Amino acid sequence: MDSESDMPSVWAATGSHARSRAPEPALGTRQAMSRVPGKITGYFWIVKVLTTALGESTSDYLVHTISPYIAVGLGGIGLVAALILQFSARRYVAWIYWLAIVMVAVAGTMAADVMHIEFGIPYLVSSALFTVVLAVVFAVWYASEKTLSIHSIYNSRRELFYWAAVLTAFALGTATGDLTAITMHLGYFSAGVMFAAVIAVPALAWWRFRMNAIFAFWFAYIVTRPLGASLADWTGKPRSAGGIALGDGPVSLCLTILIVGFVGYLAVTRMDIAGEPAASPAQ
Repeated sequence: MDSESDMPSVWAATGSHARSRAPEPALGTRQAMSRVPGKITGYFWIVKVLTTALGESTSDYLVHTISPYIAVGLGGIGLVAALILQFSARRYVAWIYWLAIVMVAVAGTMAADVMHIEFGIPYLVSSALFTVVLAVVFAVWYASEKTLSIHSIYNSRRELFYWAAVLTAFALGTATGDLTAITMHLGYFSAGVMFAAVIAVPALAWWRFRMNAIFAFWFAYIVTRPLGASLADWTGKPRSAGGIALGDGPVSLCLTILIVGFVGYLAVTRMDIAGEPAASPAQ
């Protein structure tokens, strides 16, 4: 689902007040300055779901293998390092961007899990809290920039808003996924099936009923988190917990291999860079 690639960078229905700001750079300039994917293809959504699953399985593996506090510390250090690398890049680089997404997935999962396990905050409360935080991030972002489009992120301020939204969306997705699978006793597999159906809603609504592309993008983006987490838990957790007992470590390793393969393919073909024809892997 290329939710935004054919849409203007300013949110639909913006008025003249949105244009009182400094003029937008030319399209080619914006594309060259962007450090996020310029085209949202099917591969984007595949890798996104895989990274959410990897964040869940890796977080669980580290928390249960070493001290939870050490795991959270390592996750935080990894996230900061990945984001520094991302912000220091002069343009979009596939492996740097997706490394940052993976570290956001791990840190976001840990943030939601620590709130529940260490502080006893119910998943319903943390889900509501992260929903409010995400709404505030979007509200402040839109008030400042008059757009929430991924295709408008050509400066550091907008990219800060983008990563704040991404991190909060990951934490929200983790809490929501655990709420449905554990608190509501739906189970990991059933929760995964439910979220797979939910994520099809914005895709169908955008394709057939002309749903606002930016809204559809962020709707789907948020839902990928509980979808991937549910699938990771189903494959990794013991049978007594509703999983198929492959183990968090082996699941993390398999997901890492898949992500490296897909990201490598994107880096070679450059099919997620706007304004540039995709190359054959053989070229």
